[in-house]
Amino acid sequence: MAATAKSNGGTTTTAASGILPSKVPAVAQPLAEEPAAIASNINYHAQYSPHFSPFKFEPEQAYYATAESVRDRLIQQWNETYHHFHKVDPKQTYYLSMEYLQGRALTNAIGNLNIQNAYADALNKLGHELEEIVEQEKDAALGNGGLGRLASCFLDSMATLNLPAWGYGLRYRYGLFKQRISKEGQEESAEDWLEKFSPWEIVRHDVVYPVRFFGHVEVNPDGSRKWVGGELFQALAYDVPIPGYKTKNTISLRLWEAKASAEDFNLFQFNDGQYESAAQLHSRAQQICAVLYPGDATEDGKLLRLKQQFFLCSASLQDIIFRFKERKHGTDSWQWSDFPSKVAVQLNDTHPTLAIPELMRLLMDEEGLGWDEAWDVTSRTVAYTNHTVLPEALEKWSQPVMWKLLPRHMQIIEEIDKRFIATVNTTRTDLESKIPSIRILDNIPQKPVVRMANLCVVSAHTVNGVAQLHSDILKSELFADYVSIWPKKFQNKTNGITPRRWLRFCSPELSNIITKWLKTDEWVTNLDLLGGLRKFADNEDLQAEWASAKMANKQRLAQYIERVTGVSIDPNSLFDIQVKRIHEYKRQLLNILGAIYRYKKLKELSSEERKKTTPRTIMIGGKAFATYTNAKRIVKLVNDVGAVVNNDPEVNSYLKVVFVPNYNVSVAEMLIPGSELSQHISTAGMEASGTSNMKFALNGCLIIGTLDGANVEIREEIGEDNFFLFGATADEVPKLRKEREDGLFKPDPRFEEAKQFIRSGVFGSYDYNPLLDSLEGNSGFGRGDYFLVGHDFPSYVDAQERVDEAYKDRKRWLKMSILSTAGSGKFSSDRTIAQYAKEIWNIEECRVP
Repeated sequence: MAATAKSNGGTTTTAASGILPSKVPAVAQPLAEEPAAIASNINYHAQYSPHFSPFKFEPEQAYYATAESVRDRLIQQWNETYHHFHKVDPKQTYYLSMEYLQGRALTNAIGNLNIQNAYADALNKLGHELEEIVEQEKDAALGNGGLGRLASCFLDSMATLNLPAWGYGLRYRYGLFKQRISKEGQEESAEDWLEKFSPWEIVRHDVVYPVRFFGHVEVNPDGSRKWVGGELFQALAYDVPIPGYKTKNTISLRLWEAKASAEDFNLFQFNDGQYESAAQLHSRAQQICAVLYPGDATEDGKLLRLKQQFFLCSASLQDIIFRFKERKHGTDSWQWSDFPSKVAVQLNDTHPTLAIPELMRLLMDEEGLGWDEAWDVTSRTVAYTNHTVLPEALEKWSQPVMWKLLPRHMQIIEEIDKRFIATVNTTRTDLESKIPSIRILDNIPQKPVVRMANLCVVSAHTVNGVAQLHSDILKSELFADYVSIWPKKFQNKTNGITPRRWLRFCSPELSNIITKWLKTDEWVTNLDLLGGLRKFADNEDLQAEWASAKMANKQRLAQYIERVTGVSIDPNSLFDIQVKRIHEYKRQLLNILGAIYRYKKLKELSSEERKKTTPRTIMIGGKAFATYTNAKRIVKLVNDVGAVVNNDPEVNSYLKVVFVPNYNVSVAEMLIPGSELSQHISTAGMEASGTSNMKFALNGCLIIGTLDGANVEIREEIGEDNFFLFGATADEVPKLRKEREDGLFKPDPRFEEAKQFIRSGVFGSYDYNPLLDSLEGNSGFGRGDYFLVGHDFPSYVDAQERVDEAYKDRKRWLKMSILSTAGSGKFSSDRTIAQYAKEIWNIEECRVP
């Protein structure tokens, strides 16, 4: 076979030219530790677990063979972990989430197993570089934003803390979408992460459960009920191993796929030429896990989303109950009342709310429990994490749609609602007038809905917010009446991030410096140790090393930006980054308006005056939901501004504006270590927590932000002097909106100037009036500047001037950067998960010996 292919690095070796090296024997050595033995095991997989035509060993083939070699080790640890859990029989946690934003698994796995160097050497023997092989992996497209990334950080911490826990999710074929930027703005196409296959998942053909939709409820002579008829699908399990850091414990993320069986294929219809109708159920099964968050503007779209949520809940709970009964098998004395002492179920937001009525249904209709016993078990098992105060994100499902799809569950929800109202009427007569707002069913005649958050709060034993400010708002506003009924039910669990992926592996240069100065690498599992850097913050040697690590990361990022956008950026400029979902409350619009104002001012300066300014590269990235028009307009505006600014020879050495396409975990691992300033500028009181703010701070990046979400706690931990604060506070926001409605808002001339500059057509002919109109007027749908961009603009511009000044003083900036990392100890997901384990789940470490 002709050796024509080259590796990305451009050097040609035997392997890089696509041919397996003959000098490395192909021998299965699943637990190999030494590079030579690992190389043999990789070679074994290339030849005996082949997925490509023989003799090929280009980077892609090398990646799959390497992943399968690592997976051998993970399977061994996995089996030992579950054998140990089975023997000890501890209480276990089951984490239910519609999203997991895993990122690449290869770097993470070899890092957590502490075998990076051995694998790098092994791949060298096979003629490849580890860095290049890692790049072959596609991000698993199982999530969208912070919610899914948090779930993945949590799994990493559960495994690292040796906790008996599982994650449950759905195996989306196409994920959210792949983002391309064209002249029209954002374009969406299907993610292709499963186009070939994922080497990390293992299909469990023996783990299959039936999941029903539609149908009707039959009442038996004894009064018990049974849900029958409708459509029946199979939920098939795929397991993804999640290794802990430097521990044998390896836990599981179990993803469900929907299938129809062979008998659901109508052979008679097919042979009669009715091909579509013959395979109707198969095609409906494929729809369930095709896409994350399918559009729900139509009734079919709503049904599909509800199907996804129920599919996750039903399959997971059947699995949990099966495992509970299996463990109890052969012991005479067990009762269903023991279930909550062996099982904790955590609902990650309202998406898995249907776990509550489904657990009730399984216990009553399948296991024969009475209502009171089933309710006692359910309410002691389930806990709920709230992630938002935004009304549109607190799910409300149409009652007619629910009755159609899940008739038995609606009966159960009606009964929970009825009993809750009765309790309030008998024990809290003072709350009678509040019943319409706190009950579960909202029976407004034109649009009756089920309020999922209310169902969670009424049924769960614990409800938690995800940052101190957010939890306070939940208690004082959103759930205030429930707090008066159940004061002990509500807790705060400030989010965290895994220090492994978000510092140790994504910025090895900075990690090595931290380890050197702290004289230990134990900070990787005890992040509070970073506080020890404070005493060196003024040390010139540390500052010099710190600066060189940051520069290496900036240069790597500059190369990446040029490769994916064609824009050349200067690593000596201030790298200013905002990456997150594009949403009006996250205020990417405030950022780009600030950039436009900066551009206009630069244009007005003389060339001598420009030389005194701080050069800056502004990067914005994130996906706008496909049907969210204003968010897509913001993406278009950022790109239009960049096209003008970056090609303006007068100013482009002082300012660049770059939109980073298709933002995902792997892109974040490149952007975050290279960032120096990061924007977390949501309207106060609207971001529950945020976790990218923690990732940036951990990497020595300074934050410009509002007092919102976890920003409040980050600022407390790293020190007010190391945080660029601006904007209205959460308690001022309602008053400011009211003043605006009353026509009392006086816009700052700088704000008017920036908007006028867009309207002048300098950034092209696209019609930005609808976007700018959202900032105009005093009230009305799509007007009235609900997110207070205009109010906060002047203080934002002033804060950016403080940033420019601070950046000119290198010594001061480096000290702030070191103090930012030093103050990030609290924001480890290990701390968050240890608190969940102790204060909500009541589970303990179960370490594999």
